Amino acid sequence: GKAVAAGAVGAAAVGLAATAAAKEGPVDYTKMTPAELTEYLIFDAKGFKLDQPTQEGKTARERMTQDELQKACSALHGKVIDPETAKRVQEMAIASRVYPEGGITLGDWKRGEALAKEGSGFRLGPKVDDNSKKFGGNCYACHQMDLKVPAHGTLGPSLTGLGKIRGNTPDTQKYVYEVIYNAHAYFPCTNMPRFGANGFLTQGQIADLVAYVLDPESPVNK
Repeated sequence: GKAVAAGAVGAAAVGLAATAAAKEGPVDYTKMTPAELTEYLIFDAKGFKLDQPTQEGKTARERMTQDELQKACSALHGKVIDPETAKRVQEMAIASRVYPEGGITLGDWKRGEALAKEGSGFRLGPKVDDNSKKFGGNCYACHQMDLKVPAHGTLGPSLTGLGKIRGNTPDTQKYVYEVIYNAHAYFPCTNMPRFGANGFLTQGQIADLVAYVLDPESPVNK
């Protein structure tokens, strides 16, 4: 879903050499880096329907094209982020934030649980997802949360008991909201999708996930 799309964006928006090669003559795939080959197959070889509409109101081409924050992180080529880049990425992430008019509050942890466990939504392909019927944040793909859920990823830190550890305070609620909205503000060039900034989660859905992580009644904190 979203995580896969974010990965494709990161890999696809570099490698201008592939584009130049395509214009000059036959393309030698063996001389391309994985990133160059990805960009060639998606953008130049017409291996993807780039005019396909996406659920956030854009096109596939727009989703696959990196913005300035992604370009800054891709330019690191896997190296440890330097202070200057980190500062620039954090500033862009902070500038993207939008808060609820009535302030940040806990939503419904049960709705948040459903969002955390569901991985469908915002996928591109022959059959576009209908997010009004089925949609999720796919949180368990990267995080451990409810200990009774055995299948979880390890790319992100465990969130089990976060409400017990950090407390269900207004400051903690604000922090969790901001991380879900755009985690680059705290962890520049993180692998975590920008759920709020990219329009993949509404403010209400983020509030529900905040509740799932922090509410004392949530199974995450049992």
